[in-house]
Amino acid sequence: MPEYAPSPFDSIRDQVALYEATDGEQGGTLEGRPVVILSTLGAKTGRVRKTPLLKIEHNGSYAVVASYGGAPVHPAWYHNVIAHPDVDLRDGATIKRLRAREVSGAEKDDLWRIADAIWPDFPAYRAAAAPREISVLLLEPIP
Repeated sequence: MPEYAPSPFDSIRDQVALYEATDGEQGGTLEGRPVVILSTLGAKTGRVRKTPLLKIEHNGSYAVVASYGGAPVHPAWYHNVIAHPDVDLRDGATIKRLRAREVSGAEKDDLWRIADAIWPDFPAYRAAAAPREISVLLLEPIP
């Protein structure tokens, strides 16, 4: 099993540790909205990285938004998922093995509507990130 490399950011590292220690009972929200923990393999290092992301469920899958708060670049986890699309997602006490794919067109538009209803800052993030188009990925059960 690859080695876990905790985030260099204290707030992320602490939230992941608290979430995992309590099965999401603590550390399981961001501004009152539920989060999940996405575990990826580092694109460069091959080490396990863990990131709390908003919980956006859709038809038995999860959407994840590579907004990075509207930054002009993609977050590191996005590059990891593109390099290694099979990921683990922890939703409370449940860990699921899923496969990521980037969405586009009408499917992306549909997921944006769902995501915007969960996190109303996403439209501002899209505006701030321009000209970068924020990617949305769908994490689906592996057949």
